[in-house]
Amino acid sequence: QEWQNPFATWDPRDFCNISEIVLPMDTYWSPPVFILERVNGQNPELNYMVLMHNGIFNSTRPYQVTLTCSLIILKFPFDTQTCNLSIASFLYPVTDFVMKTRRTPAEIMKDSQSFFLTDGEWKFTNLSFIEYTEIIDDKGFSVVTYVISMERRPTLYILNLILPTCALYLLDMAVLFGPSSLEEKINFQIAIILGSSMLAVILNNSLPTSSNKPPIIGTH
Repeated sequence: QEWQNPFATWDPRDFCNISEIVLPMDTYWSPPVFILERVNGQNPELNYMVLMHNGIFNSTRPYQVTLTCSLIILKFPFDTQTCNLSIASFLYPVTDFVMKTRRTPAEIMKDSQSFFLTDGEWKFTNLSFIEYTEIIDDKGFSVVTYVISMERRPTLYILNLILPTCALYLLDMAVLFGPSSLEEKINFQIAIILGSSMLAVILNNSLPTSSNKPPIIGTH
């Protein structure tokens, strides 16, 4: 965060060329901002800010938060998701308090990729932002929404679920139309049914839950 206070300025030449100082957050006014989609998280312990001689305040406070996100898992495991992170302050109307992003979407995307160090299930693909005014009770409030795009890595699900399932069905068709006797076909069909049931249990534990649109892979 960066903001300016015209009443907190000084001439460095009058104070041993000191051009900036570090102060506690409660020394001067600081912008009260909130994350709208926040469910849980840890408040930062770094409660300090840097004050420049020209009245510019700079505060870097790392947050670790859990957000709500509406997922569309119809194409699981080949799905892509878009989540929003909205930052707003409903204590001051837009006539008194306006939030702006200082960097371009390309710069934010580059910095975000450098911080995204994990190589897990999700692949970070894009990040953009929207600046707008939210109207509540005939008052406008400044809001900045970061749109985070992610893509699921499907390799593990392909190897553990899709390929074994396809192999079982192909084997089922080969036995069904093969020259084997009826008794052998029945025994093999029972084995395939047991194997399919086991894969269904594994698939049920792996699929994300959804009440409206379940994944296509789970309906077959």
